[in-house]
Amino acid sequence: MTPHERPRRLRTTPAVRRLVAQTRLHPADLVLPVFVRDGIEEPQPVSSMPGVLQHTLESLVDAAREAVAAGVGGIMVFGVPREADKDAAGTCGTEPDGILNRALRALRDALGDSTVLMSDLCLDEFTDHGHCGVLDAHGRVDNDATLERYAQMAVAQAAAGAHVVGPSGMMDGQVRVVRAALDAAGHQDVAVLAYSAKYASACYGPFREAVASTLQGDRATYQQDPANRTESLRELRLDLAEGADMVMVKPAGPYLDVLSDVAEVADVPVAAYQVSGEYSMIEAAAERGWVDRDRMVLESLTSVRRAGAQVVLTYYAVHAARLLAAGR
Repeated sequence: MTPHERPRRLRTTPAVRRLVAQTRLHPADLVLPVFVRDGIEEPQPVSSMPGVLQHTLESLVDAAREAVAAGVGGIMVFGVPREADKDAAGTCGTEPDGILNRALRALRDALGDSTVLMSDLCLDEFTDHGHCGVLDAHGRVDNDATLERYAQMAVAQAAAGAHVVGPSGMMDGQVRVVRAALDAAGHQDVAVLAYSAKYASACYGPFREAVASTLQGDRATYQQDPANRTESLRELRLDLAEGADMVMVKPAGPYLDVLSDVAEVADVPVAAYQVSGEYSMIEAAAERGWVDRDRMVLESLTSVRRAGAQVVLTYYAVHAARLLAAGR
């Protein structure tokens, strides 16, 4: 007996599949995270993230120009200071001549408004203890004292040229404090990308190498528990009420259910971050010949878009843009 309905008719050729595709990936959807390290004369490879570099200021500008030429939508900048410059309060994160703020100025001078320049607004790269905030007398992250530092960082990054600041520490009230600080300093046009759902994930391991993290312990007291789903909507509600211009879910791939939930109710653009561990797993499997690297790259990014992300932060941004330009 022959089937009455034949869904396969809409899969018969590449042209048919392209015509009826519900989710499309475009280079402008992608943001490239980049690392800039103080005190180096040549770019340094990140061993756990093949193809990813800790940049000098000069190579960072070159990489950013390459991303713009490929059509990538934006760049997210992470600073890696000298070990000697780290302290308990992460002061080099707010100093105008700190590596992140120098990098932002260099990028804005070179690129102007031709791309969206984003900056990581967090203390973990700059503190000697590696946590995302300042510590109290008992060694715990002090939420409210950390907010004061975030306000200072936001103003410093905006003054250095950031179009968007990304408070990523998951401190309660961080969006409200950052927004108020930016407005008070005359940076009303600088947008806030809220890390609304950032999980205490094992997928951040390679990133710790990339930023030379000195973290002892974990961040489970302030990042979300991987077992929980609905609290992300509470975090989303709070961030929207506090003035977030965009919201983000991090990591992306392991939390597509959360991403879908957030995208369903958010009335601002939704982003997701394909983090270092996701990147490194694809690279490791591809290196062993277990998966087709290019297909995995595009499939993973399309899945994140399909789940509801309008913007995807990914270390594959330039590579994916070139694959898309080639018609892959």
